Amino acid sequence: MAQPMTLLRSHLSGSWRTGTGDGRPLYDAVTGEEIARTSTDGLDLGGALEYGRRTGGPALRALTFHQRAALLKALGGHLREHREELYAVSKRTGATLGDSKFDVDGGIGVLLAYASKAKRELPNDTIHVEGDVEALGRGGTFLGQHVLTPLHGVAVQVNAFNFPVWGPLEKLAPAFLAGVPTLIKPATPTAFLTAKLVELIVDSGLLPDGAVQFVAGGLGDCFEHLTGQDLVSFTGSAATAQTLRSHPALVRNAVRFSAEADSLNLAALGPDASPGTEEFDLFVKALTTEMTVKAGQKCTAIRRAFVPRDRVDAVVEAASERLAKIVVGAPDAEGVRMGALASLDQREEVRRSVKALRDAGRVVFGDPDRVEVVGADADRGAFVSPLLLVGDPERGEPHEVEAFGPVATVLPYDSTAQLIDYAARGQGSLAGSVVSADPQFVREVVLGIAPFHGRVHVLNARDGAESTGHGSPLPQLVHGGPGRAGGGEEMGGVRGVFHHMQRTAVQADPDSLAAITGRWVAGARRHDDGVHPFRKHLEQLRPGDCLVAGPRRVSQADVEHFAEFTGDTFYAHMDDEAAAANPLFGQRVAHGYLVVSLAAGLFVDPDPGPVLANFGVDGLRFLTPVRFDDELTVTLTCKQITPRESAGYGEVRWDADVTRQDGESVARYDVLTLVAKQDPEAAR
Repeated sequence: MAQPMTLLRSHLSGSWRTGTGDGRPLYDAVTGEEIARTSTDGLDLGGALEYGRRTGGPALRALTFHQRAALLKALGGHLREHREELYAVSKRTGATLGDSKFDVDGGIGVLLAYASKAKRELPNDTIHVEGDVEALGRGGTFLGQHVLTPLHGVAVQVNAFNFPVWGPLEKLAPAFLAGVPTLIKPATPTAFLTAKLVELIVDSGLLPDGAVQFVAGGLGDCFEHLTGQDLVSFTGSAATAQTLRSHPALVRNAVRFSAEADSLNLAALGPDASPGTEEFDLFVKALTTEMTVKAGQKCTAIRRAFVPRDRVDAVVEAASERLAKIVVGAPDAEGVRMGALASLDQREEVRRSVKALRDAGRVVFGDPDRVEVVGADADRGAFVSPLLLVGDPERGEPHEVEAFGPVATVLPYDSTAQLIDYAARGQGSLAGSVVSADPQFVREVVLGIAPFHGRVHVLNARDGAESTGHGSPLPQLVHGGPGRAGGGEEMGGVRGVFHHMQRTAVQADPDSLAAITGRWVAGARRHDDGVHPFRKHLEQLRPGDCLVAGPRRVSQADVEHFAEFTGDTFYAHMDDEAAAANPLFGQRVAHGYLVVSLAAGLFVDPDPGPVLANFGVDGLRFLTPVRFDDELTVTLTCKQITPRESAGYGEVRWDADVTRQDGESVARYDVLTLVAKQDPEAAR
């Protein structure tokens, strides 16, 4: 008697739970063997959302950006230690080891990249203060400031089947950093790999309870329970995106919705790239690589290859030569370079799409119905040959039909303007590549196709060695595209974090604004307790602590000595006649950097103390000329304090305002210092 198949477990409301019923079967893409089943029947998905809001959300919001970043970094390290386990499961999705690394290592890399960016670009605080203070009144007592705070909801991610590890981690990282818990819903065909990923995350014990939940199966009535504080991030087909986007609960509650959908991405070969050039070789390599990595199941893969009309035959010949060397088969079989599609259903979908594309062209490499397979049964496994077509760009099919597999169409063009027109017919794409060493051609094409693309990749001999490739979204850059590509944005560095936060315009008096933001602002009260701020350790400093030092008279001898010592003998400092003719000055003036140096001499405490180093100056502006015999005073105010979690010091930003004897500011800037903690061991 056959044993019933195991239902994949969901991780909801703090524990592993199993649905009821027979469930939906999941199959090994290579052997066709049933692996497991998924069902969420009987599971309380509304309760899971509420659990995320009430348990995961408060736990995350209690942490600073830097503390969340440290947890992401630790999680990335933990997953890296267990990636062999993920590789082993990944084989059953049809992925080769190279494909698995692209998925697994790529996802881990996103976690680590976001952890690093958060430490560099976000404050060690629970909120983010955005932009400059806006003066809303003439007297300086009414100010405006934008503040970003975490949404009090759950980020529901609906993922595609092609990246069952990278997809969830790429969405998790910015949401987690923002302080928003995540509910992961993988695509069914490869849900068993995402289940293994979540098992590793939960077993690590690194993340707060409720920060990550997992649905193994359909979403059921989940969307009915969404509120205006929740978010939905979707990757998949344009048709499904449209259905989800129009869900009554999303519309009713204005739920934030980001979609990454179908995309007929392009690569364009420049007229300068003739056979024998490095650019020609790079183009052919990029085209065939994008066709075969993950068996072409990448939302960023090249689908349309635009080639000058007189190069079509050369590109087809070179690409066919490379494709002929691709061995298709079981991922662990010797010599195999391309595995199976994710499912038999996906194979049939690819075949249907290729049939439509053949109406507008011809297959020049491969057979959509037959493929030689190594180490597996070609019928039981979801295998298909790499397929290269040559099409007619005036027909609609190449710009409308996406065969989501190892399929690309070569399309001829006759002019740059025609190429740009053809590119736009894709109605919006995630990524495009322009392969050329001609800067003018590159500029014209990039700016021409940019409105229709989320990312444009320029490839030539100069950047070829370092390029990460056409189809590699990077956490530092936006991933998404307009129109058909879904209209959404993911990643993009801290932009992806801010997508999970609410931007609020705060209008207030200076003291209230300083209290809200935790930063001193111009017009807020200063505090001078008689102790030089540079004598205070990090824990003793408070925003608003200040020092007023001066005056210091600027003499002609000072200016001439500075000019001789530095070699800066610009005429405005050294030539009476020329300086008098300058409409901005009318006479000789002091060097701006002399003013900054004299100011430092006024506020610096020379003895060893908590201030370890000055590591920069931001926003320096020289506002009014300093003339001979002017007297300078500097007001130094502690503006912002940023502790470093694992170091014995933190960063302190100081407002420096240099004024002359009439009270007018001559220079303003921020001084950046590293200040020791009173108890460095507490940071270890």
